[in-house]
Amino acid sequence: MSTVTPPLSVRTATGELDDAEALRIRNDFPILDQEVNGFPLVYLDSGATSQNPLSVLEAEQEFYEQRNAAVHRGAHELAVHATDAFESARATVAAFVGAREEEIVWTANATAGLNLLAYSFSNASTGLVSAESQQFAVGPGDEILTTEMEHHANLVPWQELCRRTGATLRYIPVDDDGALRMDEAHRLIGPRTRVLAFTHTSNVLGNINPVTELVSLARAVGAFVVLDACQSVPHLSVNFASLDVDFAVFSGHKMLGPTGIGALYGKQHLLDALPPFLTGGSMITKVTMESSLYMPAPQRFEAGTQAVSQAVALAAAVNYLSETGMDRIAAREAQLGQRLAQGIDAIDGVRLLGPAAGSERTGLAAFDVEGVHAHDVGQYLDSKGIAVRVGHHCAQPLHRRLGLTASTRASSYLYNTTAEIDSFLEALAQVRPYFGLTAVEGK
Repeated sequence: MSTVTPPLSVRTATGELDDAEALRIRNDFPILDQEVNGFPLVYLDSGATSQNPLSVLEAEQEFYEQRNAAVHRGAHELAVHATDAFESARATVAAFVGAREEEIVWTANATAGLNLLAYSFSNASTGLVSAESQQFAVGPGDEILTTEMEHHANLVPWQELCRRTGATLRYIPVDDDGALRMDEAHRLIGPRTRVLAFTHTSNVLGNINPVTELVSLARAVGAFVVLDACQSVPHLSVNFASLDVDFAVFSGHKMLGPTGIGALYGKQHLLDALPPFLTGGSMITKVTMESSLYMPAPQRFEAGTQAVSQAVALAAAVNYLSETGMDRIAAREAQLGQRLAQGIDAIDGVRLLGPAAGSERTGLAAFDVEGVHAHDVGQYLDSKGIAVRVGHHCAQPLHRRLGLTASTRASSYLYNTTAEIDSFLEALAQVRPYFGLTAVEGK
C-alpha cells in the first residue's frame, strides 16, 4: 500500500509558530500558491471553510485507491481494511477532543448534528419511547435556552423543536459590544430550563464564552448542555470531557478536513439512551416486519452508507493539527486576531465588532465600513486578491442587535502571515476613499 506524505510543517515544527513557520506550512497547501485578479491570494475566510494540506488530500485519495469498500458490512479483506480505517479515524478524532470512541457520531456537518439532537429530543417527547429515553422529553412549560449570538444552525433546530413540542424558546441577550449578558444568564437559567445550547466562540465576534460558568448554571437546574464548537475545535485546545458538556458539534471543513463530514459528541450514557433520528440499515440489531431493535451509540445514529473517505481524511487533518500543536496554533491566532482588531480599529470610518482591540479574541474580526455595503467591501478586497466573508454570517439576530444587516469578516488560520494581515489592512483603508467617502469626525 502507498503511504501518505508527512506534512512539511510537522517535519520542521519546533518552538513558537511564527511567520517563518507559517511560510513553511503554506508549502503543504497547494491552493494557496496562486494569484487572484493579478495579486497573490490572501485567504482570510477560514472561519467559513479552511483549506486542505496535501496529507489530507492524499489520505482520501489513498483510501479510494487502496481500501474502498462498504464498512461494517463485509467479511472480505477490503471491507475489513475499510472498516479499520473508518473506526481508526473515529478514535483519532475522539482523542483530539477528549472523548471516547463511542462518544463520537459521524454526521454530515455540525448543522446535521444539531438537527439530529433536536429531532431525537422530539422523538423522546412523543411518549412512545423507553423509560430511559423519557429524560429527553420536552413539552409545554419547558424552556430551551440559547443565546442572541448563535449561528442559525444552533437556533433554528431549537425553534423547530419548540414548535413541535410546545416548549418555549428563550435566549440570553448580548450587550452593545456583543458579549453575553451573564446577569441575564443567571436570571434565565432556572427550573424550567431543559436545554442550554450556546456557542463556544462566536463566528462573528471572535469572543470566547464562559463555558465553565454556563455549564455550572445548567448543572444546578438539571439542564442538558449543548456546545457549538465549530469555531473552537479548529483553533483552540478543546477537551469536551473537561468542559463537562453533554453534547457538542463541530465540522471537518473548518479544521483542514474535507466537506461532508462532521461530528456529534455526546456522553456515552446519554447517546445510548437518546432515541435515534435517521433509521434504516447498519444501525439495527434485529428487524422483523413489526418492529426493530437498535444498536448502541454511535452506530444507532449512523444509518446507511457513511462518509468513509471523508472520515479518514478528517483524521489526517486532526493529525496535522495535533503535530503542529493546538496550543501553538491558538497562540499564533490570538496574535493575528489582535493585529486584525488593532488595525481595523485604527481605520477611519470602520467599526470593529466584538471585543475591543487588546481584549481576548480568536483569530477573526468582523467589521462594518460606514457608507459601504459589506458586499461592496468584499468585492473591492477580492479585486486585490483578498478573500473575506461578507453578509450576516448566518447570524441575523446578532447583526440586528448590533444595528446591522451585514458585516465583513476576516478570519485567519495557521497558514496566514502577518504580511497578509497587513496587506488586508492596507486594502481595507482604501475602501472608503475608493467609494469617494470623506473622513469621519472623531476618529
